[in-house]
Amino acid sequence: MRVLTYAVAATLIATAPAAMAQQQVSIATGGTGGTYYPYGGGLAELINNNLEGYSAVAEVTGASVENMGLIYRGDSDIALALADTVYQAYSGTGDFEDRQLPDTRALASIYPNAVQLVTMADSDIESLQDLKGKRVSVGAPGSGTELNARALLEANGITYDDFDPQRLNFNETADAIRDGDIDAGFWSVGPPTSSILNLATTRDVRLIPLSDEEIANAREEEPVFAAYDLRAGLYEGMDEAVQTISIPNVLVVDASLDEELAYQVTKLLFEKTDELIAIHPAANDTTVEFSVNSTPIAFHPGALRYYEEVGAEVSDEQRP
Repeated sequence: MRVLTYAVAATLIATAPAAMAQQQVSIATGGTGGTYYPYGGGLAELINNNLEGYSAVAEVTGASVENMGLIYRGDSDIALALADTVYQAYSGTGDFEDRQLPDTRALASIYPNAVQLVTMADSDIESLQDLKGKRVSVGAPGSGTELNARALLEANGITYDDFDPQRLNFNETADAIRDGDIDAGFWSVGPPTSSILNLATTRDVRLIPLSDEEIANAREEEPVFAAYDLRAGLYEGMDEAVQTISIPNVLVVDASLDEELAYQVTKLLFEKTDELIAIHPAANDTTVEFSVNSTPIAFHPGALRYYEEVGAEVSDEQRP
């Protein structure tokens, strides 16, 4: 009997770590100066506090384009990416021509990014055309910011040959503007963003508005673009609203992701939104209505189950 007792005890000890082990969930975000990182951190916190057996962590990355590769290779389980990047990867177009990622699926569109072009208040840059001959940050390599900036510029007849492009992340862009190393910089991020907030408290800066014609040209180039007004008072010294363009942000996964996990994460997004808003105000736009109206690719079956449960109208193109 004593031998049997020891044997049972040994078995329990051997199996205890396996029973207690938690499944790791990696969330690919962006740089620390943008919205992806705090939003992804908030989502990781929701998972850790509400989904038993899972341990999630937000990872710093180069953002949208890099994140699509991380999902494809299985290096990340969930990622944030701009809708144009997601659609190009899904359909094998644009920057993803000849490297289509057809197994990309969406959990949700969570909030819109706004393209924000910032310069010093005393700069002579008043429009996109004034960027010619200047030193301009177009965003980190492999980021949605660079993809958006290039699409916006090229749609309006401006190429990288017309100015000195710098590929800097959000914090580097803010520092370079502050130090006079560049003349202007692009952000494509959910407003307000910490790096511009911090810059505006130490320097007098301006946001460059886009004209109706520039927006129309951009939308012809990228149908996922939409007109968007950055509200007055968004940043210190910003007395008037500034017209620009926006692009939805999509929470993406691979089709192979466990269906129950996809369902539970989608459910958390929309039923614990207040906790995300407390982390970043961009989550005010995290609604079922925004998601089904903005997502350009098929939903994961787990996410689709949630949308059907709440009676959302999902298009045929959003069904796998």
